[in-house]
Amino acid sequence: MNPKTVSETTTKLAQIMTPNDANVLGKVFGGSILAMIDLTASATAQKFSGHIAVTASFDRVDFHEPIEVGNLVSMEGHVSFVGRSSMEITIDVFSTNLVLGTKRHSNTARVTMVALRDGKPTEVPRLICETRQEKIEFLIAKSRRERRQVHHQSIEDLRAEYELATDEDLDTLLRS
Repeated sequence: MNPKTVSETTTKLAQIMTPNDANVLGKVFGGSILAMIDLTASATAQKFSGHIAVTASFDRVDFHEPIEVGNLVSMEGHVSFVGRSSMEITIDVFSTNLVLGTKRHSNTARVTMVALRDGKPTEVPRLICETRQEKIEFLIAKSRRERRQVHHQSIEDLRAEYELATDEDLDTLLRS
């Protein structure tokens, strides 16, 4: 399995937002953006790994500004970190008013995808970080993954503690 550079993983998708994408306020529905992020992450992961890839988790997704119906929304994805079978895909979301020619960076998202072969996780290529920025991004993503693992374990420990608590103990905790 040949390693690939970050630049080789870049994938771009774009779509004009129509009234079908509108929320009750007439702006683009966040769910439409999330679906596009997921599609971009999937395409990026499959392009990189050469395997079907499924979504394992979304990291934080912030909506900085509303996106207008009629704008072109473009997604630029690249692999920012790899594990054995998982890949963190970074997606930058841009909204362009085609009439005015103005482009805004509206979101950044990180999605963890897992490569599958015969329905089971399979190994992915190594990622070659060529630039200083790519190396920094890889190391930050590695740290983010490690912190997520610690966080998940602490939540499981807390759940186990609460499961052993009496109803009176739980009621006391709820009041505090």
